[in-house]
Amino acid sequence: MKWQGRKQSSNIEDRRRSGSSAGVATSVGGLGVLVIVLISYFLGVDLTPLLDGGNGATISQGGDVELTAADEEAAAFVSVILASTEDVWGDIFRNDYNQTYRAPVLVMFKGATQSACGGANAATGPFYCPPEKKVFLDTDFFVTMERQLGAGGDFAAAYVVAHEIGHAVQDQLGILDQANTRRARVSETESNAISVRMELQADCLAGVWANRANQEFGFIERGDIAEAMNAAEQIGDDTLQRNAGQVVRPHTFTHGTSEQRQRWFKRGFQAGDPGQCDTFSARTL
Repeated sequence: MKWQGRKQSSNIEDRRRSGSSAGVATSVGGLGVLVIVLISYFLGVDLTPLLDGGNGATISQGGDVELTAADEEAAAFVSVILASTEDVWGDIFRNDYNQTYRAPVLVMFKGATQSACGGANAATGPFYCPPEKKVFLDTDFFVTMERQLGAGGDFAAAYVVAHEIGHAVQDQLGILDQANTRRARVSETESNAISVRMELQADCLAGVWANRANQEFGFIERGDIAEAMNAAEQIGDDTLQRNAGQVVRPHTFTHGTSEQRQRWFKRGFQAGDPGQCDTFSARTL
């Protein structure tokens, strides 16, 4: 991916040098912790309470955090990707919706931090927090993607950022509020089904970003789209449940299957049109 030397965003709130650091108690088996943390990362649910009581994750208060060269490169990368989403969605909102795009702030942290949506730590993964209009991201997450999930590559990481920005787009268009209002009135299974449609739409919007950003900036190199498709496969609900040694239970899905996530990202990328991302009207996903 050709990202070096590109414009960086000013909508970054860098909390990496201060705050808390997250650790895991040594009494827990490494595989058990990894399974819980990975499920938390991609299902958007903090499962660290399962590790409490002397057998779990501990959040220890730390002082200043030392940043490595890899940390700084990851921060520069995220800032470039964020800037490109601002340009792409700024154009789309202006031309397609006759609106001004309100770009979200991206909070970079290392270990743990606080948000209006709850604590953010190594088990929560990247997320968009509507009350604050902010995206929260621990850049160490990219290392987890590569080493534990087999979803490495800079474009795979860009896909994750673009997906979270997709939620900010949904928020500004009123989609998140409508969907969450419906979710509060239905059963858990129906609520999960609505969540799947929200997440697949964010995948599609990430594909729209990839299309438009490539047209404007020439980001994409050979193999980049394959990286994003592989990442979508590795973080599908069915794949995560299998890799966690669980029986696949479709009624618990909140993000969609691997095949669905790949297909909706590809749809957005091929169309370059957010109008093609209406998962809520789709008869089949």
